[in-house]
Amino acid sequence: MSNLDHGKFTRVTTLFHSLLGLDVFLLFFTGYAIMFNDELWWMLTLMGGASGVTAIHRITGIGLVALVVFWITLQLISSTGRSNFSKIIPGKEDIDAFIQDIQFVLGRADERHPSARQFAGYKADEVPLLSYIGKGVVAIFSIELTLLAISGLLIWSKTGLAAMFQTKAAAMAFVTFHGLLGVIMLMGVMFHIFEHGMHPAFYPVETKAFIPRSMVPEHHDDDEEPDTTGIERLSLSPSWRTVSTVFGAMTVIGIVSVLIGSIFDEGYPVPRELAIGGGPSSILLTVGINLGMVVLGVGLVLSMYGNVLRIRWEQQLERDERPAAADGGEPQTDGGQPEGRQKLRIA
Repeated sequence: MSNLDHGKFTRVTTLFHSLLGLDVFLLFFTGYAIMFNDELWWMLTLMGGASGVTAIHRITGIGLVALVVFWITLQLISSTGRSNFSKIIPGKEDIDAFIQDIQFVLGRADERHPSARQFAGYKADEVPLLSYIGKGVVAIFSIELTLLAISGLLIWSKTGLAAMFQTKAAAMAFVTFHGLLGVIMLMGVMFHIFEHGMHPAFYPVETKAFIPRSMVPEHHDDDEEPDTTGIERLSLSPSWRTVSTVFGAMTVIGIVSVLIGSIFDEGYPVPRELAIGGGPSSILLTVGINLGMVVLGVGLVLSMYGNVLRIRWEQQLERDERPAAADGGEPQTDGGQPEGRQKLRIA
């Protein structure tokens, strides 16, 4: 086992990540069941028809607003939140890291900038909480979620929105904006699922997104701290190459199909006057959109699996600590770590 899977986030952050992921997945499933009701008729039927899927979409929309408000409040009132918030704000070192990365790709730099380091070849404490790429992802998702929540609330009642702006065109603009944001965010979420689910070192799920850092030991050896992450001790899963190739193709096909379908399905999210067609043009487009929903479904399953691993990890911690507690304390190794915590494994 390596220390590649060291937790980097607090328990609250990992729990928030899981709840936000569940909410966003439900928003996608319901939103696209409404948008692509011809291609995703089976999904519309499973969720109770037009009225049922609309109700679920609005409920999960309220959940998104609640999660966004909770997270912003937490970052403002807690010392940990304020500290982590300062670490995700891009700074000069991130600009330098981006420039040096370009130079590295072009062969004009010997190594990547410290602020751009990933796990490969480095120990956990040598890797920043977020690289400049990670900070960019957080910023993009934060802006998209906030705008989706605001625009979703505004278009809750389209007649009321039209009355507010005294024109139907203005109301339709908000509907279009909301839909296009959803399409853009879908691309990011699908790539996010592929990146973290098919990473060769973490396949099939990146545990550090689910297991908080408070539950992970500093290292896993009984002697001195290792000099590297231990990535050299890892071996690829036999199924990784095939699964990652197929899943990557499904991700690309799904994204392209949703983009094309959003143009052909007139009225939402693209206004009628910009549409170039009136519905699905072929069975291939229908298959592609459904493949995109399958990718989202895999992401939902992986998120649930990550939480199952967290629960199993907690149970193993309890089993390892129970004998020590019965003896009146935790046995310590020479390094000062509880002995049980140094030998944790996910079966």
